[in-house]
Amino acid sequence: MNPQNPTEEYLLLIRGTHWNHALSASELQGVMTDFYSWVDGLVQQGVHRGAQPLMEEGKVVVGAKGSMVTDGVFAESKEAIAGYFLLAVSSIEEAVKLAQACPILDYGAQIEVRPVADLCRPMAEVKAMQHEAACS
Repeated sequence: MNPQNPTEEYLLLIRGTHWNHALSASELQGVMTDFYSWVDGLVQQGVHRGAQPLMEEGKVVVGAKGSMVTDGVFAESKEAIAGYFLLAVSSIEEAVKLAQACPILDYGAQIEVRPVADLCRPMAEVKAMQHEAACS
């Protein structure tokens, strides 16, 4: 059982960094006009809390005390995270509905919808164990 609790925020992770490569310049301009209209709609609805595109390059830090740092990101371009949106909505269903309206989905981009948790899972587990101990 997951002891985390969802907040009323959802992260939309935009996957796919090369969805636009088959489009002509005029097609791309039209899609981006539609995309920014979608973003403006999120703002007008009062659910948009933040969004940023991500660069395709980065670093991966692993190991004890971050002992290993390598160049990344190595996911296939269709799986690489291109950016994110943070939305304030009351349910995952509402977040999915908003994501479904994103026009870049028609061109191969994907959107992963994730609830934002109140605590990271390890801390939520510590709190649950403390609560159980106090109730025993």
